[in-house]
Amino acid sequence: MARNLTQKIIDAHLIERDGDGTLRLRCDQALIEDATGVMCALQFELLGVDRIQIPLAVMYVDHNVLQIDERNMDDHRYLQSFSARYGLVHSPAGNGISHYLHLERFGAPGAILAGADSHSCMAGALGMLGVGLGGLDVALAMAGDGFMLGPQRIVRIVLRGSLGPWSAAKDIILEVLRRTGVRGGAGVIFEFGGDGVATLSVSERGTIANMVLETGATTCVFPSDERTREWLLTYGRESCWRPLAAEVGATYDDEIVIDLDAVPPLIALPSSPANVVPVAEVAGDAVAQVCVGSSVNSSYEDLAVVGAILRGRLVHRDVEVTVTPGSRHILRAIAESGVFVDLVSAGVRMLEPVCGPCVGVGQAPPAGLPSVRTFNRNFPGRSGTANDRVYLCSPETAAATAVMGVITDPRTLGAVPERRPQRPVPIDERLFIMPTSDGSNAIPMRGPNIVEPPRPRAVPDVLEGLVLIVVPDDVSTGDMAPDGALAMAIWANIPECALTMFRRFDATFPARARAAGGGIIVGGHNYGQGSSRESAALVPVELGVRAIAARSFARIHRANLIAQGLVPMLLPDDAMVVAGEYWTIDGLRAAIASGATDVQVARSAGPLVLGLELTARERALLLAGGALAAYRAVHAVAAR
Repeated sequence: MARNLTQKIIDAHLIERDGDGTLRLRCDQALIEDATGVMCALQFELLGVDRIQIPLAVMYVDHNVLQIDERNMDDHRYLQSFSARYGLVHSPAGNGISHYLHLERFGAPGAILAGADSHSCMAGALGMLGVGLGGLDVALAMAGDGFMLGPQRIVRIVLRGSLGPWSAAKDIILEVLRRTGVRGGAGVIFEFGGDGVATLSVSERGTIANMVLETGATTCVFPSDERTREWLLTYGRESCWRPLAAEVGATYDDEIVIDLDAVPPLIALPSSPANVVPVAEVAGDAVAQVCVGSSVNSSYEDLAVVGAILRGRLVHRDVEVTVTPGSRHILRAIAESGVFVDLVSAGVRMLEPVCGPCVGVGQAPPAGLPSVRTFNRNFPGRSGTANDRVYLCSPETAAATAVMGVITDPRTLGAVPERRPQRPVPIDERLFIMPTSDGSNAIPMRGPNIVEPPRPRAVPDVLEGLVLIVVPDDVSTGDMAPDGALAMAIWANIPECALTMFRRFDATFPARARAAGGGIIVGGHNYGQGSSRESAALVPVELGVRAIAARSFARIHRANLIAQGLVPMLLPDDAMVVAGEYWTIDGLRAAIASGATDVQVARSAGPLVLGLELTARERALLLAGGALAAYRAVHAVAAR
């Protein structure tokens, strides 16, 4: 039978297939960034492995870089010394944003990347599979254990034709989100095809691949073609190129067709990436801020089109505008081509090549006033402002809005201005700290804010406790371990980080959880959407929470909960639950061990049945007290 591209890559990396269809895959590369990296590194150290057991792992410092006190740099020093000890490439602060920089320097067609960041799916732009995972799962992958991937539907997205004037790659993924919502991609790998693919550069494909995650999808992949070869040639890596595509006659579980010439400029309204409408529908709304960049729309092409629109103009007097390049290489490219001058002369504030405002580290907008951004997420409060109103759009729409001071359909500007061509820029490998052959003399340096994570307790046979809180649909991991310079600085210190859990809903939650000796969290659909941050699963462990019941779970967060010994239970859609109920689940451990698919809850409001949809491997992890305990038992790692 003809194989599609996804199947071909998976087949080449398959270690084993469980009876339920779960796959264990070998990975070629690992991507880690500093915000999730400390927990990943601390847990890797507990595995008892002397060096990484995969060909390449890269540690990027791109999130916690504001350095308002010593904690950020303490993290950086730990991660650099950890990299030296265990054989990772280290990318220092200012070098670039992990996903974009990985496309430039390390991505390879046909490879599989395990990323300790949810947007690792951006690797799909180069014809590889990048899968976002929790830090512990990436640590296990680096130790040579591979990683698990549940059964996936492979859905083909057929791109036909080419984009019209003023429409952009960002509009393509916003169109996908308009059709799927933030849950429609759950359990899906999107594979792109059609004649329209050849019209898109790798950086344009990267914008689409990065934001596929916002549909709830696992990852995506584009074919490796001549555009891929051109990209690799630009960065001196043509030897990595090989053509990859689906075989003729390959089949898919479903198909989405997008006629590119019919895609207008689109915009996602507050506060969801899937709340998408044509820009023309909201044109005229005043804005306070415009931000271009992040791990999407920070390429030379993106910044050059903004520079072309702003050339000879000034940004509106009532709007503050920032631009973030994706890498130091791109910063130099826009400087040498003249794009940098176009931007600065127009009144733009240039930021360094780091995540910055995308994760709430600087440039927080005014409360209640619109901020138009080219970023990938606009979850409530992610910008660093509690009552934010963040819109997501293309660089073209952002630049038009910056000039006019109101949300503007770029098509009203007339002809598309010509971009300045990119000049060749030397590749400088000195910007990376490469590992030596032997790191035995390197000692990881831990500052006082770096604290080993709490160890999960084994699942009890009788679980009882208060329902501590009931939260709505689509709660993100940013509500459990918040973004922003101050909050992200304590992701490496779970006891401190736990004090911020659910502060958007109830600032008393941590104190109540501790006073109650733990309990149960109840959520709606898509519980834990967004970031892969493992701290979001570790803070409930720290607070004594024993289980989470939700109507459905986001993939990465669900896996993180299980890895940390927390039971994800499925709440029926028609169930009514209020905070303060006291639940008793008798025989929970036995139910998990026996393969039972549900458990009974005794409560004053009447009995309730919760689903236990767990694979055999997941049941074994929960019974062992989490993935770390299970690994250490199998490999007879000495107690620590």
